[in-house]
Amino acid sequence: MAISDAPESVGTATGQSDSDLKLLSLRRRSSATSPGGLFHAEDAARDSGSDESSNNKNVEENKDCKSNHAASDDNNITNGARKEHGEEVIDVKYAYRPSVPAHRRIKESPLSSDNIFRQSHAGLFNLCIVVLVAVNSRLIIENLMKYGWLIKYGFWFSSKSLRDWPLFMCCLSLAIFPLAAFIVERLVQQKCISERVVVLLHLIISTVELSYPVLVILRCDSAFVSGVTLMLFTCIVWLKLVSYAHTNYDMRALAVSNEKGETLPNTLILEHPYTVTIRSLAYFMVAPTLCYQTNYPRTPSVRKGWVFRQLVKLIVFTGVMGFIIEQYMNPIVQNSQHPLKGNLLYAIERILKLSVPNVYVWLCMFYCFFHLWLNILAELLRFGDREFYKDWWNARTVEEYWRMWNMPVHKWMVRHIYFPCLRNGIPKGGASLIAFLVSAVFHELCIAVPCHMFKLWAFIGIMFQVPLVLITNYLQDKYRNSMVGNMIFWFIFCILGQPMSVLLYYHDLMNRKGEVD
Repeated sequence: MAISDAPESVGTATGQSDSDLKLLSLRRRSSATSPGGLFHAEDAARDSGSDESSNNKNVEENKDCKSNHAASDDNNITNGARKEHGEEVIDVKYAYRPSVPAHRRIKESPLSSDNIFRQSHAGLFNLCIVVLVAVNSRLIIENLMKYGWLIKYGFWFSSKSLRDWPLFMCCLSLAIFPLAAFIVERLVQQKCISERVVVLLHLIISTVELSYPVLVILRCDSAFVSGVTLMLFTCIVWLKLVSYAHTNYDMRALAVSNEKGETLPNTLILEHPYTVTIRSLAYFMVAPTLCYQTNYPRTPSVRKGWVFRQLVKLIVFTGVMGFIIEQYMNPIVQNSQHPLKGNLLYAIERILKLSVPNVYVWLCMFYCFFHLWLNILAELLRFGDREFYKDWWNARTVEEYWRMWNMPVHKWMVRHIYFPCLRNGIPKGGASLIAFLVSAVFHELCIAVPCHMFKLWAFIGIMFQVPLVLITNYLQDKYRNSMVGNMIFWFIFCILGQPMSVLLYYHDLMNRKGEVD
């Protein structure tokens, strides 16, 4: 249907009086969301494909005709289309004439396969949110009616946690190891020790830093959450120590090459001179990154109001996560059997039932740590590079997921594991396998050590990602459809991965406690 900004026939407009045109005029707002008219001029013009120049010509002719009327009325009324106070005015008499074709070009339905990804689905997204709120509200009410209030103070604070002071003291003592690494770097900068001695000392420092907290946790009857927290801090400090030593070693090598007059690529020219300062190390140890460099991009100031809002969100989502764990996940896990020893159909039913609250908890954890906490820390330290994650939820393969969901660890792996392996002649497949092996070891340490048992479920789960990478890459190359790979990723992530691991570790932990008692 063609709707132009001017009437269809200008010649008939000259015989109309100003009062008749005023009664027939219809105001339409120029905005797409305007409630002032049923049809939008821009949409109609786009549908008709009419020539814009002819519309402008009609408007000018219309204005010439109107100039013959009384001067007093000329300030209020126009024949055809014009703008009054930011609003478009169109003559109803000549709009949507039956003689004008309503169908002028080929169009697809909005939900057709060729057009579905070109449309905005904001309304459907809002519908999904409303449905999720309604469904989960019913589930919350049903859960409270069935189990009552299950949250206890022991989830947040218990008498057992008072006995975790050795773990707390161990966590504070981890600061000794970065200081030792700094002393080693100062000695080599002053040429007091050789490169081989530097490598040996850094190896000893990093090994002791990783082994010491493990021994403390295994010797103490600590709470699981306290043990996991200490192991996470331990792994973070270890990764930072490796990056600190490796980066300084590489900067020394580049400085020596530069002194010899060797030609280096632009990418290897040091932006900042090689220096070893306690200030740069201290900032690196608290900054939300695992990759050391002497200087980082910095923001101009700290937004205190923004930090306060993020802290409130962090508290709220942590509470939501605790509510889901205590109110939903614990009853499901406690009423389950070992997934590898009990009835197969019952185990599948438990896994499927556990998958939904487990995904909620995992998403809350991701949002609290990677978005809220790391951004709060970055804002307080004025740390500029805040790409802590990418859109991993759109991952088409398992490989893409691991490259996007945890950017600090991914950058560390690429910088200190993957490319060093390639530079030493290891093929890409072998370098990727080594990176997954390192990741599997640290996942096992963070879970097995606080549980005081080594069943290798986390290690096997991470190493199982290697064949999944090959399978999803093959399917992606074969079908060339992002939806297939993304659905496979979510299926593995939601059902075959974490819920299975939760049940395995829970029952093995309960069996261990039963044997100890």
